Amino acid sequence: MKISEISEQTGFSTDTLRYYEKIGLIPPIKRTESGIRDYAENDLKRIEFIRCMRNAGIPIEPLIEYIDLVRQGDQTIEARKKILIDQRDQLQSKMEEMQETLDLLNYKISVYEEVLLNREVELLGLEE
Repeated sequence: MKISEISEQTGFSTDTLRYYEKIGLIPPIKRTESGIRDYAENDLKRIEFIRCMRNAGIPIEPLIEYIDLVRQGDQTIEARKKILIDQRDQLQSKMEEMQETLDLLNYKISVYEEVLLNREVELLGLEE
């Protein structure tokens, strides 16, 4: 697959894909005889994993560390697991903070809805 196809499928710009390859987040991509990147299905799976992690707000640095450990083989499974657990815990904390914010917003919206409903009742002269 060409870089433009991968870009379209993943939502990453072609510049981002090149950058991720440059910093080692994506392994070097095979190239055609004319030098055009030729992504394989395995490359797409790695990029989808990265996209998922980035969409969750996980920084690039732990992802690079994780990918480096993957390349080192099965002896790094415990270290990889620790990275994922640490990132999961941070994500869980962010989600709890976001839930608090969402709850506050929902409360404020309900207060305004009540105020607007009371105004409507007053305007219609339906108050008792």
